[in-house]
Amino acid sequence: MIVQIRPSELAQWLDNASQHGEPVVLDVREPHELQMASIKANGFKLLTIPMGVIPPRLSELDPQQPIACLCHHGGRSMQVASFLKSRGFAHVANIAGGINAWSAEVDPTVARY
Repeated sequence: MIVQIRPSELAQWLDNASQHGEPVVLDVREPHELQMASIKANGFKLLTIPMGVIPPRLSELDPQQPIACLCHHGGRSMQVASFLKSRGFAHVANIAGGINAWSAEVDPTVARY
């Protein structure tokens, strides 16, 4: 089962997860989406790896590091979180609602598209 966190709950999740290493927010959106809207790293490391290239780039991720996955609305990031969990990643969460919810709950300066 994948932990679902709302963007407004991310700070608390990061605090709890930091005991397992530096938390990562993994943005799995495509480059053109990143140009439209992106978040700023604040209390976490931000990695951007499009969903389609996660498998060949899996070695760039630490299975012991806490990872919260992000996409546009939460569907692709949920698939990536499930994939990571199936590959032995111990501390994985999905940011429910994606960057769209991030704009509504955390930072209204982030563009909605």
